[in-house]
Amino acid sequence: VQLQASGGGLVQAGGSLRLSCAASGRTFGSYVMAWFRQAPGKEREFVAAINRSGTNTYYSDSVKARFTISRGNAKNTVYLQMNSLKSEDTAVYYCAAGTWTSRSSTDFASWGQGTQVTVSS
Repeated sequence: VQLQASGGGLVQAGGSLRLSCAASGRTFGSYVMAWFRQAPGKEREFVAAINRSGTNTYYSDSVKARFTISRGNAKNTVYLQMNSLKSEDTAVYYCAAGTWTSRSSTDFASWGQGTQVTVSS
């Protein structure tokens, strides 16, 4: 599956952004989808994941209650709604597709190109 992320940008602290990740192909519904992020000088870290049907979601402690992951299987798209953004959320955000629910980037075989999110304080 090929993935294309979009929706990043510059936002003030406390603001919101919604990221989208469009997938190619007819098998989108067979993939677990996730978002990861990587800040300058830091390792890539797990942000959120959603199971194939969209009924179960998982979040890192740092974004829980602020971010919401969702998916539209009919549109082959996964979303990340980010509210109450903080300067520490600044990073390149990547969407990823995998075959089982995981918080480890090594368990996801397909990656989008990344979209930059910058939160100014």
